[in-house]
Amino acid sequence: MKKTTTKSAAASKPAASKPAASKPAASKAVAAPKAAASPTATPQTPAKKAAPAPLKKTAAVLPEPPATFISARADIGFGNHLYIRGEGPGLSWDHGLALDCAAADLWSATIKGATSAVTFKVLVNDLSWSTGNDYVVEPGQSVTVVPSF
Repeated sequence: MKKTTTKSAAASKPAASKPAASKPAASKAVAAPKAAASPTATPQTPAKKAAPAPLKKTAAVLPEPPATFISARADIGFGNHLYIRGEGPGLSWDHGLALDCAAADLWSATIKGATSAVTFKVLVNDLSWSTGNDYVVEPGQSVTVVPSF
């Protein structure tokens, strides 16, 4: 069985036909908000304010020096590798830093954090030293050397 509802004619008329009567605004006194009760405060003693947190001292952040780029042009044959040893960040005269092979005769390394001149020498397989004087490059500069062995 289906349930049907009927609407009266008064309910279908819009309600906006009558203007609303304006009522004078009632004046109410607004109470001040109550302060939250502190567990240590009593009606006779006021609550203590928390001390501000001390400021943290931070060291000034200095910008990192620009990278120094070292390249070497040498065809040392398949299976061999170039290294550099020297003075500067990440370098030592006792143990070599491997250069990256960029082409058959081009090797490169990036030295980060150098604040003074980088002095280096090129080695084949970290065993055979290049002939001649040490190479020097200023921090943040690029140099391409052609070592002989």
